[in-house]
Amino acid sequence: MQERGNVLRIFQETKKAVEIGDSAKIKNLGNQTNNTAALTQDPDNIAAAVIVYSLSKIIERQDYKKLPGWNKFYGIYMGAIDGIIGALKRDDDAAYDKNISVIRIAIEHLSGKLRIYIQDVFRKADINRASKLYEHGLSMEKTASLLGISLFELADYAGSKGLADAPQIKTVDVKARIKMAMEMFE
Repeated sequence: MQERGNVLRIFQETKKAVEIGDSAKIKNLGNQTNNTAALTQDPDNIAAAVIVYSLSKIIERQDYKKLPGWNKFYGIYMGAIDGIIGALKRDDDAAYDKNISVIRIAIEHLSGKLRIYIQDVFRKADINRASKLYEHGLSMEKTASLLGISLFELADYAGSKGLADAPQIKTVDVKARIKMAMEMFE
């Protein structure tokens, strides 16, 4: 894993923010993780970005806490974050991956509306994080591949946010490049 110290800091701060219910702080930490993920294109950093961002969205929705299964899910989620922190401190990538998987598996074991809501949050988080990576300059194809979403989903989201219309870098044709090079040596 690249940027292990940064990811450890982010999970430690995330845990503290969850304990006080500060979803804005968690969302900010998710964005910081996303910046690292964009630079490194490291799947572990990308997973961290999705986990932290999703958690911000889950925590800000108070109505989830009233649904059956919430307390068990919350306990598993926080236990996995403790496991992630421990794994990062020990440089244990296998334990890190296992704890990331624990969160995804916990979602699969939910039932009813809570499962639907949490799955939706994670899917939207994947797409949102992908759009952020795309904004940082990764190609749509690479970004979609890293996050396991379709190009259509990413293009649809990017289009709805105006990212597809962002000014792109324009290439200069061969004649213009030769002319510029000639002018540099005059």
